Amino acid sequence: MFPEYRDLITRLKGHDAHFTRLFDKHNELDQVIRNKEARIEPGTHVEIEQLKKEKLLLKDQLYTILRQASA
Repeated sequence: MFPEYRDLITRLKGHDAHFTRLFDKHNELDQVIRNKEARIEPGTHVEIEQLKKEKLLLKDQLYTILRQASA
C-alpha cells in the first residue's frame, strides 16, 4: 500500500499513534477479508462488501495523513 510513501509510513508508524492504529486496523481488515473470501472464515457476500468499504475508508484516511505529512 502506497509504495511511494514507504519511508514516511515507517516514520509515522514510529511516532504517530493515530496513524499506527489506522494502519494496523487496515491490515487487520485486509486479512479478515482474505480469510472470508478464501472461506477460511465464514462470511456472506454482504459482510465482505461491508468490510471492504470500511477498509477503503481507512485507506482514504491514511492517504490524507500521508499527503499532509509529506507537504
